Amino acid sequence: MALVSWDAAAFGAFIALVVGVSLYQGRKEDTSEDYFLAGRNLTWWLIGFSLIASNISTEHFVGMAGSGFGVSGLAVASYEWIAAASLVFVGLWLLPRYLELGIYTMPEFLEHRFGVAARTLMAVYMLLAYVGVAMAAVLYSGALGLATIFGLDLVLGIWLIGLLAGAYTIYGGLKAVVWSDLIQGAALLVGGTVVMVLGFERVGGVRAFLDTNADKLHTILPADHPEIPWTALLLGIWIPNMFYWGCNQFITQRTLGARSLRAGQRGIMFAAAIKLLIPFIIIFPGIMAFQLFGDRISDGDQAYAVLIQELLPPGLRGILFAALFGAVMSSLDSMLNSASTIFTMDLYKRRFRADASGEHYVRVGRIATGALVIVACLLAPLPASFEGVFNYIQMIWGFVSPGVVAVFCFAFLVPKAPHAAALVGLALGVPVYGGLLWALPDVAFLNHMAVTFLVVIAAMTVVTFMRPRETPFRFERKSDIDLTPDPWARPLGMGVLLATVALYVVFR
Repeated sequence: MALVSWDAAAFGAFIALVVGVSLYQGRKEDTSEDYFLAGRNLTWWLIGFSLIASNISTEHFVGMAGSGFGVSGLAVASYEWIAAASLVFVGLWLLPRYLELGIYTMPEFLEHRFGVAARTLMAVYMLLAYVGVAMAAVLYSGALGLATIFGLDLVLGIWLIGLLAGAYTIYGGLKAVVWSDLIQGAALLVGGTVVMVLGFERVGGVRAFLDTNADKLHTILPADHPEIPWTALLLGIWIPNMFYWGCNQFITQRTLGARSLRAGQRGIMFAAAIKLLIPFIIIFPGIMAFQLFGDRISDGDQAYAVLIQELLPPGLRGILFAALFGAVMSSLDSMLNSASTIFTMDLYKRRFRADASGEHYVRVGRIATGALVIVACLLAPLPASFEGVFNYIQMIWGFVSPGVVAVFCFAFLVPKAPHAAALVGLALGVPVYGGLLWALPDVAFLNHMAVTFLVVIAAMTVVTFMRPRETPFRFERKSDIDLTPDPWARPLGMGVLLATVALYVVFR
C-alpha cells in the first residue's frame, strides 16, 4: 500500500516530534545516575505512561491481536489482567524494598542478598534474553507490520527501526526514553481506540460483535488447550507476569528512577488501571479481523495490519502507522537502555572498572547500546521460525523466568537461604524447562513454567535445609530517597484487583 501525502506528512511529523523531544529532554546526562536512572527524579505520570508504552508494542498489536484472531481468542487477555494484579503486588510490596536499597539493576539486588555470583549469572541471562528474545521479537514484529501495511522490505524495516531508536537512546539515556514513551504511549492508546471504535461500526455495533463472537470471548479454556488452559491461570501465568513486572530490568528501571516511593507507587497503580483496558483495544480488533476477513488472512499476526488497511482512511492511516512505529521504538529504546545498564553496572563496573568516573560509565553505556542494537537487528528474523510472535516471546522467556522468580521469592521470604540456593535456582531453571518442552511438546508452556518453578523451589528448599545461613539475613537501608508510601496506593490497588475479578466473571 502506497503512502498518500497526508499519511507521509503525519508519519514524518510524529517521528520528528518524538525524536526532537527525546533529544531535548536527554541533554546533559553526564553522571551514571542521570543517564541510567534519569537522575532518580521521575514523576508518577511519566512512570505510568512509560511502563505502558514500554510494554505495549507491535508484539501486542501484531502478536496479541494475532492470538485473538486464532485459537486463544479473548483468553490471551489473561496476560494483561494478571499483569494488572501483579503490578499492584509490585507497587505495594516490592518497590519499597528496591528503593530502600538504592539499586540500579535487578541483578544488583541479588548481590545484596545472595552475592556476586548470583548477580553475574542473572545479568548474563538477562542480556541474552533481551537481545535474542525481546529485542529480536519487537524488531521483527514491527518490521512485519510495516511490510504488511506498506510493503516495506522486512530487513530494511528492521534496520530502520533499530537505528532510529538506538540513536536517541545512545544520546539521552533513560530520560530520553521515558519522554519518547509518554508521546508514543498516548498516541498508541488513542490510535488503538480509534481502530476499535471503527471496528465496532463495521461489525454492526457492540452487541452484534458480542453475539457473533461469543465462542471467542472466554477467558477460562479447557485444561487441554494448547496455549492458555485454565490450569495455567492457577500458577503458570503468574510466573511470567511476576518476573516481567517485578524482576525485569526493562520494566523496573522506570520505578527505580522514581523521585520518591509515593511517585513510584502512584505511577504503578496508574499503569495497572490502563492494563485492564488493553485487551479491548488490541484483542477485540483481532477478533473483529477474524469475523470480517478471516477467509483472506492466513497468518494471524497480520490481522491488525489488515484491519488498518480496511478500516482507516488516508491520513488517519499515517497517524496510526506513526503510532505503531513509535510503539516499536518505545519498547526497543527501553530494552536497549536496560540492557546497556545491566552490561555497564552489573558486568563492566562490577568485574572490570569499579572505580571509574560517572562520565566513563556513561560512555561505556553508549557504546554498549550501539553494539546491542546491531546484534538485535541481526537476530531479528529469528521469531519468523515460530508460530506467532507473542507466543514466541512468552515461551522463550520461560527458560529464565521460573528460576528468577523462585530466587526472588526466597530472597524476600526465606532469611536463612544461603548463597548456594540462589545459584542452584538460577542454574536449574533452564534445563528443567527445556527438558519439559522437549519431553512434553503438546502441553501448554505455561504449565511447563509452573512445574519448573515448583521444581526449583523444591531444590532451593533442600539446599537451604542442608546449608542454612547461620544468622537470618536482614536488608539494610542504603538510600536517602523519601520512602513515605502513597496514601492512595492501597485503595487504588484494591480497586484494580476487584476490577480484575469482575472482568473474569463477565468473560468466564
